[in-house]
Amino acid sequence: MSLEGKKGLVVGIANAHSIAYGCARAFRALGAELAITYLNEKASPYVRPLAEELESPLILPCDVREPGQLESVFSAIEQHWGELDFLLHSIAFAPREDLHGRVVDCSANGFLMAMDVSCHSFIRMAKLAEPLMKNGGTLLTMSYFGAEKVVEDYNLMGPVKAALESATRYMAAELGPKHIRLHVVSPGPLKTRAASGINRFDELLEKAAARAPERHLVTIEDVGAVAAALVSDAAQSLTGNTIYVDAGYNIIGA
Repeated sequence: MSLEGKKGLVVGIANAHSIAYGCARAFRALGAELAITYLNEKASPYVRPLAEELESPLILPCDVREPGQLESVFSAIEQHWGELDFLLHSIAFAPREDLHGRVVDCSANGFLMAMDVSCHSFIRMAKLAEPLMKNGGTLLTMSYFGAEKVVEDYNLMGPVKAALESATRYMAAELGPKHIRLHVVSPGPLKTRAASGINRFDELLEKAAARAPERHLVTIEDVGAVAAALVSDAAQSLTGNTIYVDAGYNIIGA
């Protein structure tokens, strides 16, 4: 399996513990050239050294809430490469007060912001990537089992991730004729910066390890290996799937 000659965009690295970084390392190890984004100037000192380590020719700011920034990323890719083979969308956000409360109590603004950053941004990326994927390509996004079943304290992110998974299936059907494939990767719980906002997350980790058939938590390297396989030519007949990387957690009943 090789990614030699392929060019990819990775959105969502916050630090060396990010799922997106685990994926980026796997992509690069197989020969891909990467464009990498960072959220803002505050995040830049944490992300830029990682991007430089991965020899990324494009290290770009990207806050999907800022008008024009996402478009600027794709414009830079078009100018530098003229094409794109794959992208990884690994961003999610909900205001803390909405994330920590009941779904029935979430505010309209909080719900809209969570949907915009966590779901609609992937739709926007697919639209911008489409003209650059002249010979086909792959778009990946990240979800969690709480999109399918109720997971205590996952709260608002459950419905939001469910929307993301559904949108991915619809876009896979729409873009399939152009040989553009889309997948959701659904890792088990991981200690990442984004996950730290979930209430009682350490307890969730313990329960996941005890419940999973393999009796362990997964790592960002585990997720990266699967992501790299999905963007490779070996997966050219797969699209629209939700791929669980969770040591089997999702197969266990209540």
